[in-house]
Amino acid sequence: MAKKISVIGVPMDFGQQLRGVDMGPAAARYSGLISRLRALGHEVVDTGDVSIPIRDYDADTDKYVKEITQICESIYKAGRQVVKKGRFPLFIGGDHSIAVGTVAAVTDDKPTGLIWIDAHGDFNTPQTSPSGNIHGMPLAALIGEGHKSLVNVGHPGAKISPENVVMIGQRDLDPNEKARLKKAGITVFTMRSIDEQGISSVANKALMKFVHLKRIHLTVDMDALDPIEAPGVGTPVPGGITYREAHLLMEILADSQKVTSMDLVEINPILDIANKTAELAVELTLSALGKSIL
Repeated sequence: MAKKISVIGVPMDFGQQLRGVDMGPAAARYSGLISRLRALGHEVVDTGDVSIPIRDYDADTDKYVKEITQICESIYKAGRQVVKKGRFPLFIGGDHSIAVGTVAAVTDDKPTGLIWIDAHGDFNTPQTSPSGNIHGMPLAALIGEGHKSLVNVGHPGAKISPENVVMIGQRDLDPNEKARLKKAGITVFTMRSIDEQGISSVANKALMKFVHLKRIHLTVDMDALDPIEAPGVGTPVPGGITYREAHLLMEILADSQKVTSMDLVEINPILDIANKTAELAVELTLSALGKSIL
């Protein structure tokens, strides 16, 4: 089914110490994101990039909380404009901190499920995070825990409830993060779940969690993929989702017709090999938006 898609670039790398993911939106565009979506029959408008302040100092204590909050507020406003027009917002990051703004934008007026595809949990708080880097905290902020300014992006308080979150592909969780996830009651399909059950079963179980909802926001961190497939990420973890598993997951989610918004994050061209990760990111986006083998 053809969609009206608005692409929103978010070239932000404030959420981590390693530089380079700010080039992710450019790499995705270079890989033909817009033209290939149009070739599928979608109406696509590239709205350009959200304004990002210059990162001209190293933050040791505040971890750029002020800047990330400011950027996520801008993401929220841009996303709300797209949603109000009845269009599909496709956010291209940037590090995963952008999800604080993207999820806030798409959950503002209607109940929405959240599928979080990532090697990591992103469920730390300033008290539990070993690094303090905010790209490891966005999901916690979205359920109302962590830096107050991030929790209150868009409007005060939590943006989504734990029962409306499904995580897929996790294989690198901090000890306190594990305890927090179990306590929160979030559904988590780790790599062991995928190994034991298969990606098709995991995808369909994820969708069953949202049988009562009409909308799903999909957020894809490219480090969920095995580093052999996606080398251009800042925090690679061996043993990830394979090329075909990733495509099948996207295809099953697309078949549901429930995905109404999407993030693509953590593409780092500096660490990539011949733009391989950005190319794969675009391919997965196409699969999530209706491209099929037959």
